[in-house]
Amino acid sequence: MNKIQGSKSQDEAGPMPGLPEQSQSPAASDQVADESGLQTERLLLRPWRIGNADDVQDLYRYAQDPEIGPSAGWAVHRSVQESAEVIDQVLARPESYALVLKETGHIVGSMSFKTPSNTVWPDGCTPDRTMGIGYWIGRPYWGQGLAVEAAKELLRHGFEDLGLSDIYGVHDVENHKSERVMDKLGMEWVRIAEHVRLPLLPGEVYRDQAIRCLIRRQWESRQS
Repeated sequence: MNKIQGSKSQDEAGPMPGLPEQSQSPAASDQVADESGLQTERLLLRPWRIGNADDVQDLYRYAQDPEIGPSAGWAVHRSVQESAEVIDQVLARPESYALVLKETGHIVGSMSFKTPSNTVWPDGCTPDRTMGIGYWIGRPYWGQGLAVEAAKELLRHGFEDLGLSDIYGVHDVENHKSERVMDKLGMEWVRIAEHVRLPLLPGEVYRDQAIRCLIRRQWESRQS
């Protein structure tokens, strides 16, 4: 697996006060050593685990934060049980990864490939070998370059291991943190989709969304 040097950036704003610091336990160390998955210098990208209390607690710790889910298009989690159900029904699937900080063994975010939404392809006809990338990072870990570090490895995995030809990303036009991440990944602007309804948020929520894309030959030219 590629190891990518992570450097601090301002892609995400500073830490959230009031959350307890995470400390590493022997079990956490063993998990980082034993779990198979994609890796970077600071992160292990591994599958989410259904029914695992640690995964559930780590997810709920950040998913209850109103600064996380709504900016990514999903609702704040109201209980630990809701987080458990989201892992079971949404996150525990192929090409969906918990981002585990090697230093602590705890999850600090999530990243995945999935079929691009109708925002990207309104007719529902997604070309072969095309996927969309989505991600979030817990607020205490904003500003450390973790999203870019993880996404670089996931892009490599997509192009080299999965044989993808195009990888799309979508972010709200007002979500400048996500915009900067995609800028650093070299994802080019395709178009602005106006007045897009976000069905996972309560009520009738509409936002303008930027559609970005990185094609295989562009990615390859930057690796040499």
